[in-house]
Amino acid sequence: MDVSSEIIHSLLPVFLTTTIGVSVAFVGLIDGIAESTASIVKIFSGYLSDRLRQRKLFILLGYSLGAISKPFFPLASGVTLILGARFADRIGKGLRGAPRDALIADVTPVPIRGRAYGLRQSLDTTGAFLGPVLAIALMALFAGDMRAVFWIAVVPASLAVLLIVVAVKDQTRSEGTNDMRPPIRLSDVAELDRRFWTVVVIGVMFSLARFSEAFLILKVHMEGLPVTLVPLVLVAMNIVYALGAYPAGHLSDLYNPGRLLLLGLGTLIAADLSLAFSSSIAGSFIGIALWGAHMALTQGLFAKLVAEHAPPRLRGSAFGVFNLFTGLALLLASVIAGFIWDHVGSVATFLAGAGFAAASGVLVLGWHRLLITDKSNGG
Repeated sequence: MDVSSEIIHSLLPVFLTTTIGVSVAFVGLIDGIAESTASIVKIFSGYLSDRLRQRKLFILLGYSLGAISKPFFPLASGVTLILGARFADRIGKGLRGAPRDALIADVTPVPIRGRAYGLRQSLDTTGAFLGPVLAIALMALFAGDMRAVFWIAVVPASLAVLLIVVAVKDQTRSEGTNDMRPPIRLSDVAELDRRFWTVVVIGVMFSLARFSEAFLILKVHMEGLPVTLVPLVLVAMNIVYALGAYPAGHLSDLYNPGRLLLLGLGTLIAADLSLAFSSSIAGSFIGIALWGAHMALTQGLFAKLVAEHAPPRLRGSAFGVFNLFTGLALLLASVIAGFIWDHVGSVATFLAGAGFAAASGVLVLGWHRLLITDKSNGG
């Protein structure tokens, strides 16, 4: 599914601004609405997967909706249909995201959970790397016809659905099963303690600092990269992301998570500064590679922290809550970034991201002890 999605997403910002003719602020709004929609849906899918003990059902529904949305991108002649397709695609992501992450925790022993999420993130990102590579090849094959490239994205999405049907099985781990019961009301979320909400607040600040990757694509295109090659932005970012995700997950099993978060923030600040002050394609790609390194260091780690700071029977709900708040923050970040880009410029956009990253660092320094998991209680 990542191959399919990234074929489209690697070209969509330029397609919107050149073919459809919308502003950068509107691109940010579309991306923000799409991602926040996914995050809102995750809170319900996570809760229901806990209640029904059915992870696969929601995973299958989510991937199916993502596949169904793909043909609408090449059919679009205006922004309305694209917004609708992105909306449907992200609803699908929301349906599958929290149950998928909860299923990984269900089947993975606690001592290697960080590596499990690192592996999942690495495989996700491998797909996100292959998608833009295919987009470049297809743009050359179809002489720059972005609509024709979008049609090809339907194929891997359909294969992803088939794989869910034949290869994924529900499995409830024995961890905590003596008192496990499906939640009967949303008020059960009140059982999530201070350590979990600390992870949420830090995740929100991270999301404010990490706006949509669409702005990376627009930055390099602005510096002169041809439309046919703009998918190289996501190729470069995701190569670094994929190579770094599993080693970072392994490190999260061994070291204080606060230190890794600070390292990730430092990398994000370096990426923002590089993107802000670079006036060349090569300099911009340095910032993009650093952006991928920051993602590798932090995204799997956040999944591990959510899993380990929530009761096992509420794990799906916990992923839903976390993704709800961070998704709304990403909506706000993308809208702010687009507004700043249109009214002040790209330099100010990336400097604002660096500022939010620095503020996140202050929170991590103040609360890092709350992030340490008590291994004696089974995580």
